[in-house]
Amino acid sequence: MIGPGVGTSVMVATRPVDFRKGPDALAALVSADHGGDAFSGVIYVFRAKRADRVKLIWWDGMVAPIARA
Repeated sequence: MIGPGVGTSVMVATRPVDFRKGPDALAALVSADHGGDAFSGVIYVFRAKRADRVKLIWWDGMVAPIARA
């Protein structure tokens, strides 16, 4: 398993997102709404409206951002 490095930052979104969005849509949301770069190695954390689920998006340097629920 490939994990993030020691100096990896974690950014947590305070507003809920639509959990039907996939990794590409979440990556676009990172750049459009938060002014970040989804391909920078930062871990972005999103929560569902009911706050009972989270999705993490992290780019490991390979093909596309990885989203985990």
